[in-house]
Amino acid sequence: MLKSLLSTAILATLTLGFATSAQAEMKVGTLDMNNVFTQYYRTKDAESKLNEARASAKKELDDRLETLKKSMDDINKISADIEKPELSKDAKEKAAKTRDEKVAEARNLDREIAEFRGTRERQLQEQFMRMRKDIVDDIMKVVTVKVKEAQYDLVLDKSGMSIGQIPVIVYSKETMDFSKDIIDTLNKGAAKPAEPAKK
Repeated sequence: MLKSLLSTAILATLTLGFATSAQAEMKVGTLDMNNVFTQYYRTKDAESKLNEARASAKKELDDRLETLKKSMDDINKISADIEKPELSKDAKEKAAKTRDEKVAEARNLDREIAEFRGTRERQLQEQFMRMRKDIVDDIMKVVTVKVKEAQYDLVLDKSGMSIGQIPVIVYSKETMDFSKDIIDTLNKGAAKPAEPAKK
């Protein structure tokens, strides 16, 4: 029994020693991929372009909604006129026909607005996904080069969250984080802001 316990203790010590040795040899790095993505100048450019596209789509949608509102106002006005007792039968019939035509136009416009809204939302989402993929591909190229240069065995994303919304990496030394190097490398290609004109 004692011999068995002694053998188990020796085995555990050896296993721990091997694990510690392997850990010492393994080079581990961390990245805050969310921060890298946010700080990359191309991300800011993409956000600016998306905001412009959203503003343009909103303006076009607002213009169509304004046209629909005017059409509804016209329909309501004609309906009110038809109710006037002083209006002749022929005038009422003519006004009713005009109202029916305007109602049909308003329905078509309402359908077009719904289709426009759906199409624009889908286009903006597709544009966002394309831009995001291009940016992530850019980042991963730089990360891959850095990882090979520094000979990392393992790189973990500090911004990653588990299903339970708990950080995947609970703790890591700051010295393991090379996010700044990645951000600096990515932003080397950024256009420098224009200097203010001298008076």
